[in-house]
Amino acid sequence: MNVDITDLKTVRLSQDGSAVIILDQTRLPGSEVYVSLSSAEEVWEAIYKLKVRGAPAIGIAAAYGIYVCSRLIVANTYDSFYSEFLRMKDYLASSRPTAVNLVAALDRMEKVVVAHSMKPVPEIVDLLRVESEAIRAEDAAACRKIGENCLSLLRPGMGILTHCNAGHLAVSEYGTALAPVYLGEERGYGFKVFADETRPLLQGARLTAYELQKAGVDVTLICDNMASVVMRKGWVQAVVVGCDRVAANGDTANKIGTLGVAILARHYGIPFYVLGPTSTIDLNCPDGDSIVIEERNPEEITDMWYASRMAPEGVKAYNPAFDVTSHDLITAIITEKGIAYPPFHMEDF
Repeated sequence: MNVDITDLKTVRLSQDGSAVIILDQTRLPGSEVYVSLSSAEEVWEAIYKLKVRGAPAIGIAAAYGIYVCSRLIVANTYDSFYSEFLRMKDYLASSRPTAVNLVAALDRMEKVVVAHSMKPVPEIVDLLRVESEAIRAEDAAACRKIGENCLSLLRPGMGILTHCNAGHLAVSEYGTALAPVYLGEERGYGFKVFADETRPLLQGARLTAYELQKAGVDVTLICDNMASVVMRKGWVQAVVVGCDRVAANGDTANKIGTLGVAILARHYGIPFYVLGPTSTIDLNCPDGDSIVIEERNPEEITDMWYASRMAPEGVKAYNPAFDVTSHDLITAIITEKGIAYPPFHMEDF
């Protein structure tokens, strides 16, 4: 039975405000397990270990998380409260360096603290809750608008390839790259989606295939190295991907493997669309070479998913979490504010 995908609450605040409740994505697709996070250490671990993932969802989790942690600060003065707030902010920001939404959300929360320095600490904490809920609501509205903007470029019955997971699980609602797919499904477009498995963490296989199938979308899972085959057969008319950081010149960091998909799309003349909220645009980052790329534990390549170690002991392994797609490979960058075409001037957003 198909479900309304928004019934899955990826990140939310507990009713009493004492915890962040997340859908543990490391347990999908086998089981839907919700985890309660009530300390800075738990929020940090959940972000680092990808229990919550996707740039917008990470930002929302961090905003909720620092609010929850702020409730626990014992401080008699504003200065002592602010000092502890900054310590927690820096700690949470260290969990994932590439996704700009993490730091952007934490910066927004800090601005609330600074702007209300003359208020009693309990009032500041209450305002932090309001701001965290605003961050979540703004993301939901942005995702729907991103979907509408991209849907204007697509036709019913198209074959669409996507990489990693930029769907409902990665945001508050609908997703970024998958938002037009869900809107199209609601309107009878009948898209046929090809989901790359996305090694080594298999976000495409575990998450994208899971949520699209759950929503009744026609989805076919393929290995990463099969993308060229389905493109050559003429089964793909558009590629849609999300983004974790967009540089000022349009260079885009996304999950490892995205660059290869972009190169293939260029070879076969297939439009390559990058979808994301304006919060992922980093105007302080001039180009892709300036984006810090997170490198993860080599065991994700050599050991994870296998009953016993798959690679020889002692072999070197390189495990970058992201790659950078050059702006000249991107057909359009689509945000909630519109569609940008080359040459990209991201400051216009």
